[in-house]
Amino acid sequence: MNRPSLQEIAAQVRRGEGRARREAEAAIRRQAASDLDAYVAFDPAAIRERAATVDQVASRGEDPGPLAGVMVSVKDLYALDGYPLSAGTKRPLPAWSEGFLVRSLRRRGAVFTGKTHTVEFAFGAVGLNPNTGTPVNPWDPDEHRAPGGSSAGAGVSLWEGSARIALGSDTGGSIRIPASATGVVGMRPTTGRWPTTGVVPLSTTLDTVGLLTHTVGDLRHAFLSLDPPAGSDREPAGSLSEGVSGLRIGVPASRLWTGAEPDIAAVVRGALAELEAAGATLLDIDVPELDEAGERYFDGRIVQPEFLGFLERELPEWIPLLHSIIGKRLGAAGDVRAVDYLAALDARRHLSARAHARLIAERVDLLATPTLPIAPPPLAALSRLGAYRDANRLMLSGTCPASMLDMCAISLPAGLDGEGMPVGLQLMGPSGGDLRLLAQAAAAEAVLGTNLTRLGTPPRVPS
Repeated sequence: MNRPSLQEIAAQVRRGEGRARREAEAAIRRQAASDLDAYVAFDPAAIRERAATVDQVASRGEDPGPLAGVMVSVKDLYALDGYPLSAGTKRPLPAWSEGFLVRSLRRRGAVFTGKTHTVEFAFGAVGLNPNTGTPVNPWDPDEHRAPGGSSAGAGVSLWEGSARIALGSDTGGSIRIPASATGVVGMRPTTGRWPTTGVVPLSTTLDTVGLLTHTVGDLRHAFLSLDPPAGSDREPAGSLSEGVSGLRIGVPASRLWTGAEPDIAAVVRGALAELEAAGATLLDIDVPELDEAGERYFDGRIVQPEFLGFLERELPEWIPLLHSIIGKRLGAAGDVRAVDYLAALDARRHLSARAHARLIAERVDLLATPTLPIAPPPLAALSRLGAYRDANRLMLSGTCPASMLDMCAISLPAGLDGEGMPVGLQLMGPSGGDLRLLAQAAAAEAVLGTNLTRLGTPPRVPS
């Protein structure tokens, strides 16, 4: 599969070569040939019209932007002009206005392909949605496996070939989980770096918006094209000139490692060994805050009350319509006392401060763990609510600590497990260190290879 970089696509469009329309037609063909069910809404006419507009801007000698002609799928949690917003529910929500990330991409010449599936109100890590349908993980040729959630259609749209950037949101891992599950790259920015406007909220404390792409190089180009608004003028972007030489990677003593399936842990350790051979330093480090952060995420004192509060204030008529896999898990949120909610927020701040102080004291650049501790499960194994809950908790367990500790984090492909499913390497950087983390991850990718060179092509990807 020949895959030019985002920079190469945009450069051809900006030279007036009509590349945007060719990208649009290719996306439309590949989506039509696919049975992966990435989208809840896909509009070929709108895609063609937008691509033609971008090419026309370039033909007049004007610059359509650094992401000109790049196809972008949009999680159905975002408002997108011309499309309904349902957030994975049984009926459309009231109209919302486009927010920061969609508007920024539009101004930079991107072409939106449509709305991808999300877990109902983004409240789940498996990717299952009985209301609108669950995309197919392309890595299993026989069974319908979980695509990872809550940005369930995001990674699938990338492999399908209909998108080159996929928009997701990440509260406890909803970008990194589908990135790992489908063998692509996904990053959670530092909380608050990018506004979450125009996106249906799950947790006002932990929500972030971000991107999935095939490569770190593509994600870095897109990120730098969109950033700032906040903080990056004080942050060096990082250099790739020395590769991973001198990079100090902490390998934490944590359930993020001990709770992972042995073959998954072995794949990630193998990837880290390659980085070490290329000049990185691996350091065993105690970071007890990681496990405590996970426990506090799962006690439900932050996300669930914030989610229920949003529904009660803004969408009370949707509460009785919630599917049982969402409604039953939300049931106890109203019992959380205000004093316990405030204490949970305070504990999160203290945990984050301690974890960041530990990284400084140990002179660690970033932490490395498996992104997911298990392979994406077959949907047939999740028919019982108890089985779903267990899988949902496991799929969140590797990613939610970084969210709680206010770290930026990225997942990139490390290899395939014993079942032939993708394994993600998660790299976690300090709060505000997004550009450095991207440079470090790009250097790691230069050693490990891209998903195509490391994993190959999924068996269900349309030819």
